[in-house]
Amino acid sequence: MLLAGGQGSRLGVLTSKVAKPAVAFGGKYRIIDFPLSNCINSGVDTVGVLTQYQPLRLNTHIGIGIPWDLDRNIGGVTVLPPYEKSTHSEWYTGTANAIYQNLAYMETYNPEYVLILSGDHIYKMDYEVMLDFHKQNNAECTIAVMPVPMEEAGRFGIMITDRKHKIIDFEEKPASPRSNLASMGIYIFNFKTLKEALIHMAEQPALDFGKHIIPYCHENGSSLYAYEFNGYWKDVGTLNSYWEANMELIDIVPEFNLYEEYWKIFTKSEILPPQYFSDQSVIEKSIVGEGTEIYGRVYNSVIGCGVVISEGCEIRDSIIMNHVTIGKNCRIYKSIIAEDTLIEDEVTMGVGEEIPNEEFPHIYNHGLVCIGEKSVIPQGVTIGKNTCIFGESKVRDYKDLHLESGRNLIKAGDE
Repeated sequence: MLLAGGQGSRLGVLTSKVAKPAVAFGGKYRIIDFPLSNCINSGVDTVGVLTQYQPLRLNTHIGIGIPWDLDRNIGGVTVLPPYEKSTHSEWYTGTANAIYQNLAYMETYNPEYVLILSGDHIYKMDYEVMLDFHKQNNAECTIAVMPVPMEEAGRFGIMITDRKHKIIDFEEKPASPRSNLASMGIYIFNFKTLKEALIHMAEQPALDFGKHIIPYCHENGSSLYAYEFNGYWKDVGTLNSYWEANMELIDIVPEFNLYEEYWKIFTKSEILPPQYFSDQSVIEKSIVGEGTEIYGRVYNSVIGCGVVISEGCEIRDSIIMNHVTIGKNCRIYKSIIAEDTLIEDEVTMGVGEEIPNEEFPHIYNHGLVCIGEKSVIPQGVTIGKNTCIFGESKVRDYKDLHLESGRNLIKAGDE
């Protein structure tokens, strides 16, 4: 069961029209491709994807599951949005509530074990190894955990275990943590245990695994175990962590490698021609998606599919998503530009002082420029750091052709 209904509000305008798991990542993928590919690579062939917020692009992307080999007569992938019932209709109000509302779907397969995943993390994990660990320990619930630095442990749900990895206690975001094993939000339950806990706790508002289901199982003597994972795992929940995770893909020896033969990342690909690099183009240490035409210079960046970068441009340390067109002689530094955006000629982005964002300093920070999808940036403007633009902006929206660092330009009707 793959939880993919989250809004991802800390990604700002990147998720104003699209669910977080459907946000583009790594030049040709979407975030949800990583847990879905983990399922296929681990031999999981029955997947329910729970959607809620802005699901259109996610539903279109998943379709009937062909890219992941999940188009099957028995099992395969099923998209599970909230639905109207005869007495009342109900949105998913918490992670466990979403699973509770789909008990009937799970029961049709009469499973012995249920794997519960988040749709918005970047990692590679063999769930079969975790399931073997679950069976060996006769566990009723196994929680994947990851060691984190002790000073950061207060930000997570922390598991306290004995020498045999059995969970003896846990704390949600503790002020003074007793362990550094953080829950990754990946669970394997015996279906019988999960069903009993969900039915018993169903009336809790915003029913959640960390707050309600796990404590209930623990208090009722269920055997809970912690499965320690030591690979690469990244929660791309903030703009800076999203930018960092993309930049880590292009390291000389990337910690997270998209090019491994034995653990492929599957995705729905558009039918596009090959890339084209002109004789004036320069590309260094970058990922470039298919169908992209580059006539300028690109350094240390992740460029999506169907992008046009015109002559005289210089792009550095940036993420350019699919079908963005960048005009002539633009200078773009440390920017995230969402899909279907038009940048006209002579635009400069990501320059000037690093001033905190005036409205949303917790979202737009670390010197990034963020441009929402289908935006238009007019010719000749200069955009400072920690800024956000969303919508079809005109020259008159910029004072002296300039958007100062820390300012936002969000056109009415685009939020």
